[in-house]
Amino acid sequence: MRDTLKKTTVSVAITAGLAMTTSMALASELKLMTGPQGGSWYPLGGAIQNLIQSKVAGTKVQVLPGGGISNVKGVETNKADLGFGNAVSTVDGVKGTAPFDTATKNVCHVGTLYFQYFQMVALSDAGINNPGDAKGKALSTQQKGNTGEQMTRAVLQVHGQSYDSLKKVSHGSYNDSVAQLKDGQAQIFTLISTIPAGSVMDLASARGIKVLEVTDAKLKDLQKINGGYDKRVIPAGTYPGQSADVQTIGTWTHLIARCDLDERLVYNITKTLAEHTDDMGAVVKAVKGLTAKDMATDVGVPYHKGALKYYKEAKVL
Repeated sequence: MRDTLKKTTVSVAITAGLAMTTSMALASELKLMTGPQGGSWYPLGGAIQNLIQSKVAGTKVQVLPGGGISNVKGVETNKADLGFGNAVSTVDGVKGTAPFDTATKNVCHVGTLYFQYFQMVALSDAGINNPGDAKGKALSTQQKGNTGEQMTRAVLQVHGQSYDSLKKVSHGSYNDSVAQLKDGQAQIFTLISTIPAGSVMDLASARGIKVLEVTDAKLKDLQKINGGYDKRVIPAGTYPGQSADVQTIGTWTHLIARCDLDERLVYNITKTLAEHTDDMGAVVKAVKGLTAKDMATDVGVPYHKGALKYYKEAKVL
């Protein structure tokens, strides 16, 4: 009997040890997909990395570049555990609509962070007054798989343009785009970011710029393509030489995670971020003032069980 008890005890200890090891392995190997260098996602990813590693015991985070669409695909296919998403693209994934071939099954909402603005910026001496004037011009945007690139194609479409009608289209980081416009290799720069975007300010320090408008009529056309597009206004004075408000479109930035990622781990991550929003706001101004209630905002993507548990305990849902 003692031998049986001893064997049972050893077996339980081994099982518990393996479970703990597995849990710690999950926690120590997190991959967080962010965005291109020069945007707000990359430094925000670094801030979240520091918070998780310092506040969630035994956890390490590897920050990877990415984009709104590629991040959703990365989380869905287990290439990443966490990622930033643009709600408009993540909902496309949940529904399985273009640019996604099938509906995502393993992408869950962790927390809403801030609103992002789609920005189409042209050199002021290029003779471009609206997106429809892009015909025959050179455009620089992000890699395919980035929400900003997807939105660029949609905005061109409703203005009767496409990549084929342009002289040239380059895909790269925000920094690449700025360099191309500074050198005159491109006349239009598109991105989705906070305002003022550091990359646009960099460009404006060297060249005169014009921020192009997306009118109400074109917004309605865009909403037929994707109902997640929302109207936003870039206030006058946001950029040098911008004397009037400019209407554009945008979407929410939110943190996503694998739905099968450990519930307790995601609970701890959510709690940590909600209790240290000032640390994120110090890196990205748009996050300043973020509350747990704001983070709990429903963006049309299923909540992760761990995040949902925290929001209910915090009584913000």
